[in-house]
Amino acid sequence: MEIEDGLRQALKKNEFALHYQPKVNIIKGKIVGVEALIRWNHPEIGFLSPGEFIPIAEESGLIVPMTQWVLREACSQGVRWKEEGFSSLKISVNISSVEFAEPSFVDMILNIIEETGFSPNKLELEITESVAMKHVDLVIEKLVKLKKHGISIAIDDFGAGYSSFSYLKSLPIHTLKIDRSFIQNLYTDSREAAIVSSIISLAKSLDLSIVAEGVEERDQALILHQEKCDEIQGYYFSRPIPPNELKKVASDMWGKIKDCQKENVSSLSL
Repeated sequence: MEIEDGLRQALKKNEFALHYQPKVNIIKGKIVGVEALIRWNHPEIGFLSPGEFIPIAEESGLIVPMTQWVLREACSQGVRWKEEGFSSLKISVNISSVEFAEPSFVDMILNIIEETGFSPNKLELEITESVAMKHVDLVIEKLVKLKKHGISIAIDDFGAGYSSFSYLKSLPIHTLKIDRSFIQNLYTDSREAAIVSSIISLAKSLDLSIVAEGVEERDQALILHQEKCDEIQGYYFSRPIPPNELKKVASDMWGKIKDCQKENVSSLSL
């Protein structure tokens, strides 16, 4: 109850902040996107991670105005980055099952894009497998509308839920994100490596992009690069950062990029 009441006040007092975790394409030597991650600067406790308050926000329904705030702030930041010359960045935003189920969900997305002036083809919405499998026909209807406006859809934590391949061919999605649980033991467990390799092959056969999240060690990044994973995201390259640190992080990241891919890339860019 204390956290729920605090969340209500946080929305009014603007206590939330967004940090952004880069997604790297090693072959191109480039940051190709970022994932927007909400943080709560609690006046008494300090910064809280999403895991400490998102479940309560979902139970109370506060996740709806919170997600709208995240989308508006992320799109506004995207416009600011474009003005600074970072025009190629795609911004990903996580969408909860509660928000996605709202009848006005699609209109809300389109209104925020129009309001902020953000390019819809630079916005990616991340939904989980469990969200995608609920009321599939309605889900497809909403995703088709979003896709028509150029908005990308990613299935987050792929492999951790239903893992039903049959829905992949019917959903209008663009990206699969490999669940981090498969990445942890990637270079010590041959079975994990086989699963990741299979997911990457599956995505490519369906003409989908593939992202590995939770990459924390060099060996993990090297294997994923060898398997031709499109994008890599995780603490090995960068923690989630405030928006004003992106340019510095891009520069600092180049040494690790070069270590993974030493040919045909001359510099890390945005």
